[in-house]
Amino acid sequence: MAHFSGEDEAMLQAMLRQLFQSVKEKITGAPSLECAEEILLHLEETDENFHNYEFVKYLRQYICNTLGSMIEEEMEKWTSDQNQGEEFGYDTVVQHVTKRTQESKEYKEMIHSLKNIMMIVVESMINKFEEDEIRSQERQKKIQKEKSSSYCTDNCSDSDSSFNQSYKFCQGKLQLILDQLDPGQPKEVRYEALQTLCSAPPSDVLNCENWTTLCEKLTVYLSDPDPVFSDRILKFYAQTFTLSPLHMTKEIYTSLAKYLELYFLSRENNIPTLSTGIDISNPNVNHLLKKIRLLNEYQKEAPSFWIRHPEKYMEEIVESTLSLLSVKHDQSHLVSQKILDPIYFLALVDTKAVWFKKWMHAYYSRTTVLRLLEKKYKSLITTAVQQCVQYFELCETMKGDEVLGHSKSCGIKQKTFYYSGQELQYIYFIHSLSLLGRLLIYTQGRKLFPIKLKTRKDSVSLTDLLVLFTRLIYRSPACPKMTSPGHLEDYSPASMATEVLCILCDQKECAIECLYNNTVIEALLQPIHNLMKGTKAAPNCSETALIHIAHILARIASVEEGLTLLLYGENMNSSEEKSPTGAHLIAQFSKKLLDEDISIFSGSEMFPVVKGAFTSVCRQIYGTCEGLQVLIPYSLHESIAKAWKKTSLLSERIPTPVEGSDSISLVSQESQNIMAWEENLLDDLLNFAATPKGLLLLQRTGAINECVTFMFNRYAKKLQISRHKKFGYGVLVTQVASTAAGAIALQNSGFINALITELWANLECGRDDVRVTHPRSTPVDPIDQSCQKSFLALVNLLSYPAVFELVGNQSLPNKTEYSLREVPTSIIDIIDRLIILNSEAKIRSLFNYEQSHIFGLREFIIDSLSVERNHVLVRINLIGGPMERILPPRLLEKGDEPYPWPMFSSYPLPNCYLSDCVTRSTDLKQDNDLGKLLLRFKMSDKQTAWIENCRRQFCKIMKAKPDIISGSALVELLEKFVLHLSESPSECYFPSVEYTATDANVKNENLSSVQQLGIKMTVRYGKFLNLLKDGAENDLTMVLKHCERFLKQQQASIKSPLLCLQRNYTSHDWFVSSLFIIMLGDKDKTFRFLQQFSRLLTSAFLWLPRLHISRYLPADTIESGIHPVYFCSTHYIEMLLKAEVPLVFSAFHMSGFAPSQICMQWITQCFWNYLDWIEICHYIATCVFLGPDYQVYICIAIFKHLQQDILQHTQTQDLQVFLKEEALHGFRVSDYFEYMEILEQNYRPVLLRDMRNIRVQST
Repeated sequence: MAHFSGEDEAMLQAMLRQLFQSVKEKITGAPSLECAEEILLHLEETDENFHNYEFVKYLRQYICNTLGSMIEEEMEKWTSDQNQGEEFGYDTVVQHVTKRTQESKEYKEMIHSLKNIMMIVVESMINKFEEDEIRSQERQKKIQKEKSSSYCTDNCSDSDSSFNQSYKFCQGKLQLILDQLDPGQPKEVRYEALQTLCSAPPSDVLNCENWTTLCEKLTVYLSDPDPVFSDRILKFYAQTFTLSPLHMTKEIYTSLAKYLELYFLSRENNIPTLSTGIDISNPNVNHLLKKIRLLNEYQKEAPSFWIRHPEKYMEEIVESTLSLLSVKHDQSHLVSQKILDPIYFLALVDTKAVWFKKWMHAYYSRTTVLRLLEKKYKSLITTAVQQCVQYFELCETMKGDEVLGHSKSCGIKQKTFYYSGQELQYIYFIHSLSLLGRLLIYTQGRKLFPIKLKTRKDSVSLTDLLVLFTRLIYRSPACPKMTSPGHLEDYSPASMATEVLCILCDQKECAIECLYNNTVIEALLQPIHNLMKGTKAAPNCSETALIHIAHILARIASVEEGLTLLLYGENMNSSEEKSPTGAHLIAQFSKKLLDEDISIFSGSEMFPVVKGAFTSVCRQIYGTCEGLQVLIPYSLHESIAKAWKKTSLLSERIPTPVEGSDSISLVSQESQNIMAWEENLLDDLLNFAATPKGLLLLQRTGAINECVTFMFNRYAKKLQISRHKKFGYGVLVTQVASTAAGAIALQNSGFINALITELWANLECGRDDVRVTHPRSTPVDPIDQSCQKSFLALVNLLSYPAVFELVGNQSLPNKTEYSLREVPTSIIDIIDRLIILNSEAKIRSLFNYEQSHIFGLREFIIDSLSVERNHVLVRINLIGGPMERILPPRLLEKGDEPYPWPMFSSYPLPNCYLSDCVTRSTDLKQDNDLGKLLLRFKMSDKQTAWIENCRRQFCKIMKAKPDIISGSALVELLEKFVLHLSESPSECYFPSVEYTATDANVKNENLSSVQQLGIKMTVRYGKFLNLLKDGAENDLTMVLKHCERFLKQQQASIKSPLLCLQRNYTSHDWFVSSLFIIMLGDKDKTFRFLQQFSRLLTSAFLWLPRLHISRYLPADTIESGIHPVYFCSTHYIEMLLKAEVPLVFSAFHMSGFAPSQICMQWITQCFWNYLDWIEICHYIATCVFLGPDYQVYICIAIFKHLQQDILQHTQTQDLQVFLKEEALHGFRVSDYFEYMEILEQNYRPVLLRDMRNIRVQST
């Protein structure tokens, strides 16, 4: 206060004037002082220039100078607490510091001082304001005298300050205006009174007692013959609607609606008829339309603010509107003599019923509208339905040219002053269509049906109405093609009906109730039925109508319930023979279009668009596992690929335009159309990669490289993957990367390079959009959150087939020097620069070493990076399931000893990481149930019934005493059961192969380094389980060499650029290793079992090397490098997962990860490191005894078991890492046996049929 000078006071006054001048309009528009205060209090939220005001800057500096040091001290105190282990969120710190500041002595003194300063400034400003006001009054009197000479001054600006006018507009003034408005007064006096009323602040007018009387008078004066006078009243209404509170505008609105209702009911007014039409140039009609438009503008604005007021205000507005629109004149015998009702005029100013859309949007108003429609104004809905029915009947009975006369308004017309009766009927039809479409979205709206019409014997049900809308698409006349970009809206019947149906498709509950039934689908497909039969689709069915139908079908197919209806019809389980379902018909029609086997549209410029629209529908279907199963017989991938190759050749032949030639635009347009069609076909092909089996079909077309390049181009441009896809490219990329050819395609397209470049940029340079509220001195997270997304994208790519193709036969660069500008561009570069940091040069090359280096070697410092590295090193050294190995935690613990675990830096592994798990050795053969099963193998009659009895007994043991199926008992069970199956021709899938090689013959064979490493790991694990002894390594080596020789006899000769097809099976044979341990290290017994087992179908899915480059597979399947486990087993795993555990299926899609990739990893390594040994034995035994389809059921059971974990890790965005790294804790095969038996009952016929078809040439 001591330092507050006169200059400071003047400066503050200037600042306040600037502030008030900037918010003047907001304050003057406020209906009350309280509202004005609210506006100022929330100015920061509503004014984007808030922080630029000088007064705000002054306050901020004042607070900073007074309290800044205290706030900093408080923040530092909390920072030190956080470093000592007390974790607090950012918001918690802010709240605490704010509270402490407000409670401080300094804060109270600052507020007191600031208050005193502002009181001085404001008091001075008020005094100056009063002086200015006296001078302003004198000027105002002078102006009023000048204005009296000119009554026609039009100044209704809402910018006049209510502060200047409120004290001079009083009760007497309003009474005087009422008297001057009387029709008996001279015209000039009435004009002057109305002008004064328009200039007055609405809040002052409202506060006068005569307001109600004034409102009534103005309503009467709306019929004044003087158009200028009535226009002035409408202007006052418009101003009131804009500036006044709801209770005032409600009275104005209801009075205007009541006036119009009486106007239409009065026989004295000359209201146009249908025969005369509407001439807008007519003054009376023009004035009536102005009133309707004013009413409509308020209808569209009111929903934005009426929720803040009592419900009765909204109810009065709604009821007055519905009452007006329900006005019906006595029907003349001649339709042409019918007097136009209010709804025709409203449809003219709001053709698409936007007012109704806004009223139905919020629950607050929707309930009132629907209640009133049901109880009092259902006739409004009845007439709307009647109008749609009449128009459709007109389309059915009249010739196209005649109907087209009704539809002239389907395009936007300029300078139209006259609407004929036919055009008015059509405009009302469009309004009715839009209104009904919005009504059907809501449950209570649908309950208004069925509707009884006077002209029809039967009521109109929901289905009837939807069928009518559908038929309008292809039975109504087509409007002239609109090629001009100026046409913003299309009011054609087909477009409007399509728009309504598409909106209904987007509302799940509504679509299920209204659209998803055979009747509506059949109506949609009727033109296609006709075209397939060779007849004309419908009298008015054009290419455009077919495109509309395809768009609706695509929306239906993009939703689970709609897809199911198209695939199977309404009665999925019905055995009755019926016509093909929608999906079959769509596929047949699309194939004919692609093969150009339909002549009716050939040569049309719209023909490619029709083809594209219907292949888009098919894309929605074959992009799902169940949809692909239905469409496979149609070989759409071949038809699309053929069309793409043809189009690709055309695009290459397009001539280069010559400058100055008239053909430039023509050639350019043609090339654009061809390129667009080519991209559309590539997109269609790409979507086959959404499923495992679809990816096989895509690879067979030979277009995978082009499709992946197309995908990368869209990804680089940040374009949406597809119109109806809810998620991005993640699942597609994961599926493609699960195969060797897909990985190469991703690399060639530049996709992998882009991901690695992005990852490196995030690691080394950080991201600009990461908010750093409190930087830490050292990084403590093993991976920065800003880099996690880039790492996960890379994790999605790294399936074993992809890794082998991308890094196989390559050496680490291990350069002596790395430039700081040298950016990694491949997987091998990332390994070299980030993971295997075995030189000082690599460490020095990293900008942010602590952030970039996650797994590399360095000194032991107990931070999260060291902890993470130790966890990884222990994990990759230990083999075993969740109960068989002990892994160090990945987080530091609280307390004096944050990390009691020893660091693993050299062999041997510290003993604390070795579990005490030892295989139980009990005399299991003494069990009665097991004895019964073993006894069955000694029976001489071993027909089909015997096999089923063995399987039944096996299931009984697995449910009751699963632990007894292990050890020597398991060996005997497997040996004898497989022996008997291999001797039964009906059970053998592969032919017998003679094998005579001895140990001496294969002794000099070389195993790959991967196989050799796998042998060491297997023997180490077997010894840990006490199931293998010394010398097991040599025996397992001999078994694997014999297996390679045995399988090589059954391999085809193939030349391929893929590394995986240039040699023997590239991975380690984990199935043989598992069997070797099961057989307790007996090499002869193991290989003999494998020879017998190789004849069974199950061997194709359990023993992956069994079909590596196998001559039993079709040539195109071999060339694809895709194993049947991927295109068959994992395909059905995804299909069943969607049906059985839908939440998990959705979680995978949200995470951008495919279930097929993780299942392929589980199955390939025979669940090693994921399950304990006993569960691995049960997995193998279950599939051997019960069939290969149990491989699928076990994976579904695992996902069901992991559901909560999967959902949780989807939220934390690390699902891929969780599934690839974590063991399957708590999962036991026996716990889910009953569930798997249910799956078998539901799905076995389909699964086994497809599994047996892997040898078929054409899938």
